[in-house]
Amino acid sequence: MKTIGLIGGMSWESTQTYYRLINQGVKARLGGLHSARLVLYSVDFAEIEALQHRGNWAATAQILGDAARSLAAAGADFLVLCTNTMHRVAPQIEQAVDIPLLHIADATANELHRQGVTRVGLLGTRFTMEQAFYHERLEAQGIEVLVPDAAQRERVHTVIYDELCRGEIRADSKAEYLEIVASLAGQGAQGVILGCTEIGLLIHADDTEVPLFDTTAIHAEQAVEAALATKLDFATPYRLT
Repeated sequence: MKTIGLIGGMSWESTQTYYRLINQGVKARLGGLHSARLVLYSVDFAEIEALQHRGNWAATAQILGDAARSLAAAGADFLVLCTNTMHRVAPQIEQAVDIPLLHIADATANELHRQGVTRVGLLGTRFTMEQAFYHERLEAQGIEVLVPDAAQRERVHTVIYDELCRGEIRADSKAEYLEIVASLAGQGAQGVILGCTEIGLLIHADDTEVPLFDTTAIHAEQAVEAALATKLDFATPYRLT
């Protein structure tokens, strides 16, 4: 079994979901008392969030690059960055170490391809929905991406930072999110990506008629597959053998 290096804390609420799902996945595949070999570096999210909203991505890249180097030194065989938004600096993280990064957008694209989805809605932070780093990676793999309108994007973003990242789950926010999901489905989305690792805390597959693709669950599942694979190949699209 390979050792997984988790870069977490963005937020810790979703990082604990990664930890649980990865260990459950290893146990399901290997049985008995098996659990995952992993090392975790958990950052102070307040520091990261402040830099995000100031647009100081270089400073966030430095922090996460240092985290990646610590995990590599601790024996990690590959990295899992437990957040969608901070894949904004995935290239800088990859440059900081000699071990590969399992990119969350690639993991998601793999699952979309598996289910034959070629047109998908995307929910996430304003950075994820509006900047190119995420949807262009999906589009390069033949997946058309739809995002909510400006007012809806602002609401999705606000709920993530002001509620979900603080562990607050509100029924009115859930209802608003479901309306936005329905709107994307009405525009032809075959499914909707929950492109923030906290959104799965608020809405779930049985809440909607259109399929939801929870990036936390997808990323964790493919991290398990990578840890148990005989060979790693994280090219885009990557393969596990």
